[in-house]
Amino acid sequence: MQKVANKALSQVRIFVEHAIGGMKRYNILVHGFRNRKVDFEDDVIGICAGGSSTLNRGMVRLQCKWGSRHTPLGTFPNATRRTNMDPTTTFCPNSACPARGQGGQGNIGIHSRKDKRFICTACRKTFTATKGTAFYRLRTPAETVALVLTLLAHGCPLQAIVVAFGFDERTVAAWEARAGRQGQAVQEHLVEQPRDLGHVQADEIRVKKQGGVVWMALAIMVKTRLWLGGEVSNQRDMPLIRRLIERVRRCAAQRPLLVCTDGLVSYIRAIRETFRDPVHTGTGGRPRLRRWRNVLIAQVVKRYERRRVVETERRIVEGTPARVETLRRRSQGDGVINTAYIERRNATFRERLASLTRRGRALARHTLTLQHGMYLIGTVYNFCTPHASLALLRDGTTPAMAAGITDHCWTVQELLSFHVPPPRWTPTKQRGRPTHAIKRLIARWCGDHG
Repeated sequence: MQKVANKALSQVRIFVEHAIGGMKRYNILVHGFRNRKVDFEDDVIGICAGGSSTLNRGMVRLQCKWGSRHTPLGTFPNATRRTNMDPTTTFCPNSACPARGQGGQGNIGIHSRKDKRFICTACRKTFTATKGTAFYRLRTPAETVALVLTLLAHGCPLQAIVVAFGFDERTVAAWEARAGRQGQAVQEHLVEQPRDLGHVQADEIRVKKQGGVVWMALAIMVKTRLWLGGEVSNQRDMPLIRRLIERVRRCAAQRPLLVCTDGLVSYIRAIRETFRDPVHTGTGGRPRLRRWRNVLIAQVVKRYERRRVVETERRIVEGTPARVETLRRRSQGDGVINTAYIERRNATFRERLASLTRRGRALARHTLTLQHGMYLIGTVYNFCTPHASLALLRDGTTPAMAAGITDHCWTVQELLSFHVPPPRWTPTKQRGRPTHAIKRLIARWCGDHG
């Protein structure tokens, strides 16, 4: 009799578990909040419960009655506005063209204003204005796609977007993958350029995945709050940390640099081996590697008991305490050696990426999905999100503006429509002397055009 009763109870309990899981789509129920208003918790639970049941019923009703193309919350005009086509700021994206990636050289003309197509006079190929962006070959208006991706980048649940706009989940997921690849290209082209970083903090995030656990390593420039990049791996090991430090090195100039991390020992070896340059002596053999000067390393080691920090130890691995304190004060002012800025950045990632949320149901299936979401959120944070701590410089200052990368706060549509130029053309190596045609191409397209 007890077995039969337990079976009947489990059949009822499964509906309650699904209802609770649906309510946890809202971040306010997953993360802690501070509000001393009377009965505020009851109001929040009631709103989330009503919204969850509305989402579940509304999604089924919309898909059954109208299909995936119905837009219940409003329609968007299909007629696109006439946009200015400027050939002087456009470059040829053809990988076989000797003029690829070079703008303002007079080789780009307008092929069709109606279809928004350009033509390259060097290779005689035509291409659309959206070639090389996240909007390439999309039938949905760019404004709608940008709006959906803006909601995704700020933590809106995927199920809510499906119900509100009537798109299929696979369509929205494909747009997120496009935006992630676009964000990675923009990040590598604009952010990964040598600059005086001063103070960098790095940390890792433990991410639950279907069938296991993956790790996400991130780094941030403290002074400008600029996100320098991230890496995702199945193991929290040396290859993961080495790839992260290599991204930091591509962003750094040979200036005094302080790197603050947690107590993971892999950081010390990765930093020492990455920040090196070969010394060419003109003799045969592999050149000797010389370490960068004034690369300082500090670690913050925390000891936990019952999930609470009970002791914090600060270590200086490389450099003198006076030099470490000087670099730290230049970037963050008063205080002590810490990793607070990268931990605050981790909290933003956990808030906006559903698979990073603790005690949530949205588990990631593929590591590549995590990487796309990471770059979408990271680039929106760098280029499209004004930072409150940077308001002393100018109101509405983003981390990219503080770092001197951009001069205004980008919209998400600007980010997704940014054209990343391909690498410049180089002639293929071949035996014998180059032909006169190759010489003319080299003189025309391989020289310094300013």
